Amino acid sequence: MSYIQTLIDLALAEDAAYEDHTALATILEVQRGTARIVAKADGILSGCSIAQQVFQTMDKTIQQIWLKNDGDTIISGDTIVELTGRLRCLLAAERTALNFMQHLSGIATATHAFVASVHGTDCAIADTRKTTPGLRLLEKKAVVHGGGVNHRMDLASGMLIKENHIEASGSISEAIQACFQKNQDLWVEVECENFTQVKEAVALCPDIILLDNMSPAQVAKARPLVPSSILLEASGNITLQNARDYAATGVNRIAIGAITHSAPSLDLSMRVQALKLHHAANDEA
Repeated sequence: MSYIQTLIDLALAEDAAYEDHTALATILEVQRGTARIVAKADGILSGCSIAQQVFQTMDKTIQQIWLKNDGDTIISGDTIVELTGRLRCLLAAERTALNFMQHLSGIATATHAFVASVHGTDCAIADTRKTTPGLRLLEKKAVVHGGGVNHRMDLASGMLIKENHIEASGSISEAIQACFQKNQDLWVEVECENFTQVKEAVALCPDIILLDNMSPAQVAKARPLVPSSILLEASGNITLQNARDYAATGVNRIAIGAITHSAPSLDLSMRVQALKLHHAANDEA
């Protein structure tokens, strides 16, 4: 995908990967080596495919043996990939590859924690558009690797009526009707902050109703007001500690921005080993 390649090119350029003066000073151009990327923490892996492309972009001759894949559960000490190639190129690509993998694996791991917290219920964990500019596609893939589901990818993927749209339209009813008239091929979701708004929205049958910043008790009270034909979602102030309480109310989905905007990176590292150089003079001797 050209978008991913552009992202890789920008990241390598940002790191001045082709002007690694330390490597140029200390490593001969012909020096080859091996490298292993190893997990230093338990988690869910993501970013393997883009890391593979990073190394290939740096040097197409780098040999890559991937022992783990996107979505795999890893434990500290696991070897993820074994690499062989020119040592300068391995080191030049190291930080860019690890930055992608650590960040995306952190998102997958955070997502998985929420998915595990609601296990046994019929509630899905969804992401939001609270993503890093330029990395949304990768971050949303990481959510899927962690067992979550994607909400809309962008503003053109669906219609989500929020408080500012309601203010501009005059009411929830007018906003929903305007969306129906604008494009009947897109799903329509409406954000509700109280029971009066829920009842008003239900009367017009949007595809999704979002209960925003309601407590688990309030969500449980709102659940009977919404027919099963309308997907019911909860969002706002939901944490690992209370996610199961929300799931137990019968909502279909919980949307959590923190899994993308606040997930800590998963600790990974790369260590290299130089291969012995063979000199012609020594060979002749």
